[in-house]
Amino acid sequence: MTNNSDQKSTAFKSTQGSTTSHELSLIDRTIKYTAKAEWQILFEKEEPVAELFSIAYLADTSESSEQRPITFIFNGGPGAASAYLHMGALGPKRVHFNTEGTLPKPPLRVLDNQESWLCFSDLVFVDPVGTGFSRTLSQNKDKSDNAQQKDKEETSNQAAAESQFWEVERDLKSLAEFMENFLSRQNRWLSPIFIAGESYGGFRVARLARQLQQEFGIGLSGAILISPALEFSLLEGSDYNLSYWTSLVPSMAAAAAYHGRAKWAGAEGDMEIHRQAAEHFSQQILLPILARGDSVPSPERQQVYQMLSDLIGLDVSLIERHQGRIDINIFSRELLRQEKKIVGLYDAAITAIDPFPDRLEYSGSDPTLEGVQRLFTGAINHHLRSTLNVETELTYHLLNFDVFKEWQFKLKKNVKQGYVGAVDDLRVGMTLNPYMRVSIVHGIFDLLTTYFASQQLVALMKLVPEVRSHLDLQCFDGGHMFYTWEASRQQWFTYMTNFYQSALSN
Repeated sequence: MTNNSDQKSTAFKSTQGSTTSHELSLIDRTIKYTAKAEWQILFEKEEPVAELFSIAYLADTSESSEQRPITFIFNGGPGAASAYLHMGALGPKRVHFNTEGTLPKPPLRVLDNQESWLCFSDLVFVDPVGTGFSRTLSQNKDKSDNAQQKDKEETSNQAAAESQFWEVERDLKSLAEFMENFLSRQNRWLSPIFIAGESYGGFRVARLARQLQQEFGIGLSGAILISPALEFSLLEGSDYNLSYWTSLVPSMAAAAAYHGRAKWAGAEGDMEIHRQAAEHFSQQILLPILARGDSVPSPERQQVYQMLSDLIGLDVSLIERHQGRIDINIFSRELLRQEKKIVGLYDAAITAIDPFPDRLEYSGSDPTLEGVQRLFTGAINHHLRSTLNVETELTYHLLNFDVFKEWQFKLKKNVKQGYVGAVDDLRVGMTLNPYMRVSIVHGIFDLLTTYFASQQLVALMKLVPEVRSHLDLQCFDGGHMFYTWEASRQQWFTYMTNFYQSALSN
């Protein structure tokens, strides 16, 4: 292993990037690659304002850099670092999970990743400001000798500066500027360029599919949206927003069947038939009933409630009490209440013991968000500091809730929906560049960003056939991070290998 480090200094901490050489041993071959962990400065009116931290994996192959695809990757939140995709599925190293995504016993294990996308693309993992090691640069020019006071002022100034990046448009601009500078520094403008993002990162990808091409001149060969949040109106229900309630039912039905609580539609054990029945029920039966409101006769309403009960495994009296509008928190708490267990919101196939089963409100942690933190935190810190030789005093922010709480969803003047969305931008991006391939992927047990919501949105995009043929939606067993399931990660790898080949073919 070689290490050619570039010492840098910032106004707030001492940091040291690194360039290291490695090998990834696969079953059929070995990939030699260079890892670059570094900070890239962002400028505002020619003044340095922030540094984005990234980890790039560049394969040492016989291909020229102009032939080799390059993929820029980010997670969501907002407030999540790229470590989830980095150490969960795409990078050359990954953290070990049990076969169906459950948490293994400590200590954690970091393995060579046989399904790394480095097999078919160079990879650049990017942490937005406030996540990972990415920070704003202090603009405090006060030379006071009072060190304690100066530290307080710098901390306050940095927090204010960071919050400027915690907004939809500024965030997108910073990521686009990073990509622009990276392509120039690495001389990769002629490479096939892909972008991939998970959750809110999928929202970023949809928006960037237009913005990169329209404002920064970056042409895309492909865009990958992983468990994306696309239209924020579909992330919360009300008496008047009915699509939310119907979008949840197929994933709830899949989870209920998985846990043996549903009455199977069709042959028992055929999850595909069960989900299709739930999809049909949601659109053709439940949605009209909810839309008709109080005008629905009681016998007809009760019949629909019973059908919903059979599909999602909850008592019909509970469904009647909530008038067919079953929130994910209700489902999570009630499905396995008799066993004193809850199911995860991010992966409803995963269960945990309810620590307070007698309390009215659930007071424990979500096993599929808080539960995985110990794995990804340990894995990314070990990998960066021990394998990639990154030296810094900074704390790696895996999930920064300050970013999440303070995020600003400001609406542009030309937004007509009245809420933040990304599908319009994806539609424009696909028509600006009809050669671009788009992949939307989901886990069927994800209750936060459901596959059925994306399926409904795709059906409403009104794409002409030649453009629509370049968009594909796939579902896998698992939840929001379906790639923690061994079989799903392997299936996704095969699917993405074919996706890249298709995007690069003439």
